[in-house]
Amino acid sequence: MLEKPSRASRLRQRAGALLVDSFFRAASTAGRWHPNARPERHGVEILRDLPYTDSGLPEHRLDIYRPTSSPGPWPVVLYVHGGGFRILSKDSHWIMGLAFARRGFLVANISYRLAPRHPYPAAVQDACGAFTWLASHAASLGGDPGRLVLAGESAGANLVTALAVATCYRRDEPWARTVWDTGLEPRAVMPFCGLFQVSDTDRFRRRKDSLSPFIADRLREVTDAYLRERREEPGWLDFADPLLLFERGVRPDRELPPFFLAVGTKDPLLPDTRRLAAALERLGAPCEARYYVGELHAFHALVFRRSARRCWSDAYAFLDRWIG
Repeated sequence: MLEKPSRASRLRQRAGALLVDSFFRAASTAGRWHPNARPERHGVEILRDLPYTDSGLPEHRLDIYRPTSSPGPWPVVLYVHGGGFRILSKDSHWIMGLAFARRGFLVANISYRLAPRHPYPAAVQDACGAFTWLASHAASLGGDPGRLVLAGESAGANLVTALAVATCYRRDEPWARTVWDTGLEPRAVMPFCGLFQVSDTDRFRRRKDSLSPFIADRLREVTDAYLRERREEPGWLDFADPLLLFERGVRPDRELPPFFLAVGTKDPLLPDTRRLAAALERLGAPCEARYYVGELHAFHALVFRRSARRCWSDAYAFLDRWIG
């Protein structure tokens, strides 16, 4: 069972969470007012709030970013936002949809249910639902589902890695089986600055004594919010901890796609990327890991910075090699 945090720890976590939530929401809203945020300036149109399930929930909607300056069918990106499984949405991550679409991709930028109200495996179930929807609708939207890319950052990186598991391993979970049954295999997976093992986030503090209490709280908050239910059954956490699945050396039923891993060297989550790269190499999966010196978590979202532009350039070059 998970160790319950103290009352003081919970209060400190809530205060820190409020600060982080407010910062990211304000930054995203302010960015929308910039003239270069207008999609038409980049030859992109947006189809907003398409439901990918019949639940009627606003969390079960996605936006389609579609190029207008080049003919289809376009390769497809399924983008899953980060936020520690508990904040943000497709609307906060509009810049990711725009970045891929202006490069010539049809992008499905999704929202999903958030913890702690909707703990694990709700987010994975939703990602699988969006994948299944996209498998059926990408072609009618002008996309080429045979050239599918899974991309996301932070918690979203965890979720697209979990999606890769669902496409390559025959699983018993009903929501994972719907992905498997589509027969659709991604051509590439791009988890940026990922948290690939949600359990035991205290491992980062144990590994690095200099980790600040503020960062340690944010990481513990992810585990506390997302993994509110623990089961002893084997494999229960495989879709929260895909890193551990790969590290166990479990051979996939279908070939694993190429992975592009990007992370800053000052990102507290850096060790997870290093471990994932090593695990994928042992499984024989193509993997390109890029480490950006001195950069913090999710640095690539600040697209005006030189290091972010370099990261995107590396990502596009990777896609050119594997997608065309």
